[in-house]
Amino acid sequence: MLLDLVFDYDCNLACDYCTITPAMRRRSLSAAALVRQMRAARAEGFDRVSFTGGEPTVRPDLVPLVREAARLGFEGIEVQSNGLVYAQPANVERLAAAGVTEWHVSIHTHREEAYERLVRRAGTFALMRAGLEHLVARGLAPVADLIVMRSTQAHLAGAVDWLADLGVRAGRLWLVSLTDGNAANVASLPPITELLPDVFAAFERAAARAFDLRSLHLPHCLLGPWADRALDPAAGGVRVVTPDAVLDLRDAKLTPRRYVPACEGCPARGDCPGLRPDYLARHGDGEIARARGQEPTREGRDRLPVLG
Repeated sequence: MLLDLVFDYDCNLACDYCTITPAMRRRSLSAAALVRQMRAARAEGFDRVSFTGGEPTVRPDLVPLVREAARLGFEGIEVQSNGLVYAQPANVERLAAAGVTEWHVSIHTHREEAYERLVRRAGTFALMRAGLEHLVARGLAPVADLIVMRSTQAHLAGAVDWLADLGVRAGRLWLVSLTDGNAANVASLPPITELLPDVFAAFERAAARAFDLRSLHLPHCLLGPWADRALDPAAGGVRVVTPDAVLDLRDAKLTPRRYVPACEGCPARGDCPGLRPDYLARHGDGEIARARGQEPTREGRDRLPVLG
């Protein structure tokens, strides 16, 4: 079981699709509160912990918190980061020595100009790349997180090649969310069926490069031959601790877990993460209904995407 600790919502980037609002950035958890949550989780049998945010590496207490997690006996200790501080090898060494075992790096996109346009910080692409290179050189097997949205979809296969050339061997596709700070940016979230040719191309490239590529937030029934690449982020039990609440990941805004009438009777229902409510509110259930040979609901019929 995984304990997901959201330190705070502060960050050294300002991604244009970020769901974090200015008000959220002012909220945080103290180190003492985080330690209490880790101790309680270990007593309940949680064996993995993830440090995230915001950007956890901007917290000066990250290293001692990682040490405490290792002392408490967490077998897996993950840091979810944008990787900028890893451009300094000493930062990688400190975290590795403290006990980090899993390194997830949000690369957003692999094209320099597009990256810096997305994160709205000049000069950061080189830092992100250097951070990845240092993790690979140290043999720490980073996992790259790629955002899937209208501006990045056509370049997913290229990102797989770019990562594989750097020596990265695994990646995750994250579908952009229309919640909180990104709620009004509806153009960033196209229908899944519009994304699929580019997603399929990325999976094909990953297979050719021996690259472990998985997707979050895309249902099995739309992934066709790549259905086994769908990940359910809440599988196995995940407790999320944020400055605002403690909750099961299945109840979080970014977790799908919404099913439509066409999902009934689907053989993949037990493993499929379903759809997120923000996606259904934007595009309805027409794609799922068509994939299952059924009629969409009124909401889905009204929002049925036009396919070429």
